Amino acid sequence: MWAASCLASCCAACACDACRTVVSGISRRSARIAYCGLFALSLFVSWILREVAAPLMEQLPWINHFHKTPNREWFETDAVLRVSLGNFLFFTILSFLMIGVKNQRDPRDGLHHGRWMMKIVCWFILVILMFFVPNEIISFYETISKFGSGLFLLIQVVLLLDFVHGWNDKWVGYDEQFWLVLLFDVFMVSVHCILLIPDLLVFIYRYVALFIVSLVCYLATFGFSGLLFHWFTPSGQDCGLNTFFIVMTLILVILFAIVALHPTVGSSILPASVISLYCMYLCYSGLESEPRDYECNGLHKHSKAISTGTVTVGLLTTILSVVYSAVRAGSSTTLLSPPSSPRAGGGKPLLPLDKADEDEEEEKNKAVTYSYAFFHIIFSLASMYSAMLLTGWSTSVGESGKLVDVGWPSVWIRILTAWVTAALYMWSLLAPILFPDRDF
Repeated sequence: MWAASCLASCCAACACDACRTVVSGISRRSARIAYCGLFALSLFVSWILREVAAPLMEQLPWINHFHKTPNREWFETDAVLRVSLGNFLFFTILSFLMIGVKNQRDPRDGLHHGRWMMKIVCWFILVILMFFVPNEIISFYETISKFGSGLFLLIQVVLLLDFVHGWNDKWVGYDEQFWLVLLFDVFMVSVHCILLIPDLLVFIYRYVALFIVSLVCYLATFGFSGLLFHWFTPSGQDCGLNTFFIVMTLILVILFAIVALHPTVGSSILPASVISLYCMYLCYSGLESEPRDYECNGLHKHSKAISTGTVTVGLLTTILSVVYSAVRAGSSTTLLSPPSSPRAGGGKPLLPLDKADEDEEEEKNKAVTYSYAFFHIIFSLASMYSAMLLTGWSTSVGESGKLVDVGWPSVWIRILTAWVTAALYMWSLLAPILFPDRDF
């Protein structure tokens, strides 16, 4: 017994030392990745509790105080929502604390990038405390999570639009400069060897790559639409709503191409193709979320297999989306960066400083490169979104204990997100024409 106690103490001490080593190794540059790792840990904990916590939660009187014990699925969903609520509160509190941080001299900059042991302990305590709150609070959080998830999807759309337009500008912008290079090379060919060939090869490569990527996106979009008609409009059933969703998405896809290629707009087909594919994916996500007993949901016969695969892919997609959002939060200068602020102490000091002190002073006066508050809001909304994925966008029904894995609220959230995506993309094309005096 004494040996076992010593061994346990040694293991605990080694574990603490390992944690301190890992935490101390987190630098300013790796802080964003550390937040992504903490978010991934919350997903892992939610997944584990979803599978094993139901029997324990059935024994907790402040959770299971119903006249009739709910189904096991109710407790699985409740466990996921409680972990998600703790994660949501952790990042929301950090977001409020980081409002107004403009330069690295602010003490809150150190809180954002450091003090990881304290933050991990606070995160753990918040998650534990959520298992002591009343069921009514969890039910309310579940309701608002559906809307928060839609907002998270909308932020992904804005980031996607920013990325696609930047990608397109990089490729097309080079091609616009090609003609100046061409004229210069024609002039230089009389003096040197033919310098035109390398630029011509790059020119052809850029346009071929632009064409291939756009073609693949459109082929995937229309192929995907065919599968949607096959899965969600079965013969012999009145599936007018599903047909409307699919046809409406196809109309938007065609409208994207027409507007983008119009001479007045003068845009590229690449952003239109990528947004078309994304809208079709959102349409599929909405149709797949229809109730399993709905006769027009052709996937309901394989609900268990598809649900497992969907949750797995959804979790991986969520982690990648959050990592992408975190990276974009550190590099985007149009959406996530705070307004520039004057640096404190910008003038020369009365007494000259040493080189090391001067470098340290300059480092402290650097303006932050992204909005810390918005950075944490992304994780808050992603916590809601991941909870909806793990629970199948569930809707708990009080003491009846019934649980609907998917439902019409999730359907409309996905479909409305697709339509808002289309509206934002069309606005990004038409706004410079409608308001030529404004900078977009």
